[in-house]
Amino acid sequence: MQKSKLWTKDFLAVSLTSFFVFVIFYMLTVTLPLFATDELHASKQSLGLIVTIFLVSGIVFRPLAGKWMTTLGQKKVLLIGVFIFLIGSILYMNIHSLSALLLLRVLHGIGFGMSTTATGAIVANVIPEQRKGEGMGYYATFMNLAMVVGPFVGLTLTNTLGHTAVFTVAVVSSVLAVLCSLVLRVPEVQASSATIEIQPAKGLAAFFEYRSLPISVAGLVVAFSYASVISFVSIYAKEMGFTQASSFFFVVYAVCLLASRPFTGKWFDQYGENSVVYPSILSLAIGIFLLSQATTSWLFLLAGALIGLGFGTITSSFQSIAVKKASPHRRGVATATFFVFFDSGMGLGSFLLGILSTAAGYKGMYMFCSIIALLAIAVYLVLHDRKSQKQRIISQNESLGK
Repeated sequence: MQKSKLWTKDFLAVSLTSFFVFVIFYMLTVTLPLFATDELHASKQSLGLIVTIFLVSGIVFRPLAGKWMTTLGQKKVLLIGVFIFLIGSILYMNIHSLSALLLLRVLHGIGFGMSTTATGAIVANVIPEQRKGEGMGYYATFMNLAMVVGPFVGLTLTNTLGHTAVFTVAVVSSVLAVLCSLVLRVPEVQASSATIEIQPAKGLAAFFEYRSLPISVAGLVVAFSYASVISFVSIYAKEMGFTQASSFFFVVYAVCLLASRPFTGKWFDQYGENSVVYPSILSLAIGIFLLSQATTSWLFLLAGALIGLGFGTITSSFQSIAVKKASPHRRGVATATFFVFFDSGMGLGSFLLGILSTAAGYKGMYMFCSIIALLAIAVYLVLHDRKSQKQRIISQNESLGK
C-alpha cells in the first residue's frame, strides 16, 4: 500500500515557520545573558530571569491559544502570534536597561507561546495519521536545527560583529516566519460524531487536555534538566576557556541528531515509543554528566553530541505521544498542555539553576541536572508506560471477550 504524502507545501510551511521562530528563541537565549552582562551590567543571579520571564509569559498564553484555536481558527492564532513576535524582535534594538529587557521578554514570550502552540497543532493535522511518529520527528528536526543555527549564528555574531547584528538577524527571521505563515493552508478539523464530547469542555478542561498530562509531566522533568544547557552553556564555556568550541557545541549536537532522525521516527511508529524514549533519556543524562566533567574541548563537544541525540529525540517523541492521546479536534489543546509543562520545566530550571550555579558552580549544577535527567526515566515509567501497558492489556482482553 502506498504511503500518504508527508512532504507537502503546507508541511514545509508550518515546519519553516516553527524553525524561524525557534531560531530566534535559541539565538537570544544563549546571547542575551552575554548582552545583559556586557551592556547592561546585570548580576549573575539575574541572568536566569531573562529566560524565565519569557517562558512564563508564553506559559500563560499557551492554554489561551489552545482555546482560541477552537473558536478563531488555528491560522488566525498563528498569524497574531508571529506578528507579536515580529514586533518584539524589532524592539530589542532600543533596550538600554535590564528592567526594559525583562519587560520586552514578556511581550516576546506572548508571541512565542501563541505561535508555537499554533504550529504544533497545525502540523498534527497536516501529517497523515499513519506517519504521525515519522512526521512529528521531521517537524521536530526543524526545531532541533534551530537549536543549532540559533546559538551558532548568535555566538558567532556576538564574537565578531556585536549584539546589534544578532538583533538584526532576529528581525529578519521574524519576517520570514510571518511570510511562511501567510502561505500556509490550514486544514481545520471538525469534531466528528465519534469524537464530539457530550458536554462542551468547561473550566480547566477547556484549557488543558487531561489525557496528555502524564507525558507532559515527564516533559517538564526533561526540560528542567535541559535548561542547564540552553541557558548556561555559553557562560560555562567562557568560564572554562572553551569559547571557540562553544560555537560548535550545537553543530555537533545537530550532526548526531540528524544522523539518527531517519531511524528514530520510524522506530517510534514500528516498534513503539519505548524503543526510542528510554535510550534517549539515558543519552541526555550521560551528556549532561560529561559537561560537569569536561576539562577539554573534545569532551565538551562529546557531551553536546549525546545531549543532541537524547534531547532532540525526546521532544519529538513526547509531543507525538501527547497529540496521539487527544481527539483530533483537541490537538491544539493537547499541544498547549504539553508545552505549558515543558516550558514550565525550562523556566523553573533557568531560574533555580541560576541560583544553584552561584552556590555550587556550573560543574556542580550540571552534576545535579544529570541526576534530574535520570529521574525522568522513573517519571515516564510510572506516569505513562505502566498506564499504557494496563490499557493495552484491558483492550486485548476486551477484544478476546467479544
